[in-house]
Amino acid sequence: AMTIYKLNGLNLPRNSRAQFQAGMPVRREDLAPGDLVFFATNGDSAVSHVGIYTGNGSFIHAPKKGEAIRQNSLGNGYFNGCYLGARTYLGRDG
Repeated sequence: AMTIYKLNGLNLPRNSRAQFQAGMPVRREDLAPGDLVFFATNGDSAVSHVGIYTGNGSFIHAPKKGEAIRQNSLGNGYFNGCYLGARTYLGRDG
């Protein structure tokens, strides 16, 4: 996520926990493409994974270092179960 944002002229903190703290909270029903979605994938309640929301309930993410970027649904049982919230770093009208 940090690299994609940087390529588009935006600076994010380096790790997912800091990114979660830095962004403006977004309700799940208000997600827009480009928002970051955060997950606790280590079996606890701490942020450990991040993806970029692409719209229509989907997001892209790199599952593990060295693996290809994938698209998944936020409704996927695994990701739905460990979803912590979303943040935006993009200015929004409204």
